[in-house]
Amino acid sequence: MTMIIAGSKFTPGRIVFTPGVVANVPEPEVFKGLVRHLTGDWGELDEHDRQENEISLIEGFRLLSRYVTPTGTAFWIITEHDRSATTILLPEEY
Repeated sequence: MTMIIAGSKFTPGRIVFTPGVVANVPEPEVFKGLVRHLTGDWGELDEHDRQENEISLIEGFRLLSRYVTPTGTAFWIITEHDRSATTILLPEEY
C-alpha cells in the first residue's frame, strides 16, 4: 500500500504493519500517526532526534517517529533511507 497525503514531506513507499501493531494499536491511531509522520510531525522525540529527521529529509537518510496512543501504547514509524518502505511497529519488535 502506498499513500499520498496533502502536505507530505516525502513518499512512504510500501507501508507495512507488524503483528504487534495490528493486535495492539487501534487503526485510527495508526492512521493518525502515519499522517503525522508523513507531514513531518515526528511525535514523541527529543530535540536531537527531531533535528536528525530534518537532516534526513534533505540527505535521504532513515526517518523515525514515535507516537503514543491515548491508552499509553507506544509505536514507531520508520521510513527507509531510499523511501521504499515505511514500517509501523512496536518498540519491542525492533
